[in-house]
Formats: sequence, structure tokens, C-alpha cells
Amino acid sequence: MRLYLFTRYFYKNGKVPQPKLKFDINPQTKDTIKADSRRLPLLDNSLSCIMFDPPFLISKGPSLKKIVKGSNVISTRFSSFESAQELYSYYFHSLKEFNRILKDNGIVIFKCQDTVSSGKNYLSHYFILNMAIGIGFYPKDLFILVASNRIIGNINHQIHARKFHSYFLVLEKSNKFISIYNILIR
Repeated sequence: MRLYLFTRYFYKNGKVPQPKLKFDINPQTKDTIKADSRRLPLLDNSLSCIMFDPPFLISKGPSLKKIVKGSNVISTRFSSFESAQELYSYYFHSLKEFNRILKDNGIVIFKCQDTVSSGKNYLSHYFILNMAIGIGFYPKDLFILVASNRIIGNINHQIHARKFHSYFLVLEKSNKFISIYNILIR
């Protein structure tokens, strides 16, 4: 059975079939169940695949806290977290929950994006991969989706590269990576 969390845009064009179960903390369709990805109403070892598309923004910067003409348009489309610690804690506890509900060798497809907030670069995909490995996931694959539309605010002084891509991290519930790691450090 497939599970999808956060349903807003992924199935919009109809090319990917709708899953049987859909959850979102703020459901926007009638067939989506209200639930938090950190505490899902599902049995242990009950799913084989999860597609997870969580928020990725950190709202430390002034451009994400208020909507002003010419400011960061992305804040009007996506929800955000107040700090990187809050964001990564949310990711960690969601991954722990996915480890609970996935069958052995089950797959999580985790959509994420690196961001810049208040001049600080947040390489979220790196943190997610490290968390996932520590929890017991094997990084089976990684896909990069380059945005066809680029949302650019009024930036006068650029410090970091702009992020026009998302990652789809394919994580398998397994101890393959940990076993390989243990062999390498001996």
C-alpha cells in the first residue's frame, strides 16, 4: 500500500496515480486525512512505500516573515519553520515514524530542498541523509528535479547559489549501509 503525505502539488497533473492513503496536517482535499507525519494512525510494519513532501523553508529572514511587493514570493506558496532546529527535528521524528510503519525493505521517497535563510546556507539533503542512515535507512537512490519556473525575489546582494532544484531521496528501511560502514571502519 502506498502512502502520501502533503498532497498539494505532486499529483496535480494526473501523470502519477493517486495513492490509497493521503495524509496532511492541513488537508486541502476531501480524500486527505488530517494527521501529523510524526504520529500517523497506522500499524507497525504496515506499508511498503511512502512519498513524503514536507515543508522545507526556514522563516528566519525578513523576506519570509512578511509579504511585501517584490519580496520572497515563495513564502506565499509554502509553509515554513521558525528555525533549522525545528525543521530538522520535524524531519527526524517523521523518519522515525516512517521506520515504525514501513515493512522491512520498504521505501520512503523524501522530497526536500536546500535553502538559504538570513544569509545562511542550509544543506537539508545532507542532514536528512545522515539522520536516515542513523535511524536505519539505506540511501538507495537520489533524483534531482530542476525547477521549470524560478521564483526569485528582489535580491540586491547574493551570498550563496540560488536553489532551483529539489531532491527526491529514495530511502530503504534496511541496515545495508550500516553494515557496509562497519566493514569500512574495521
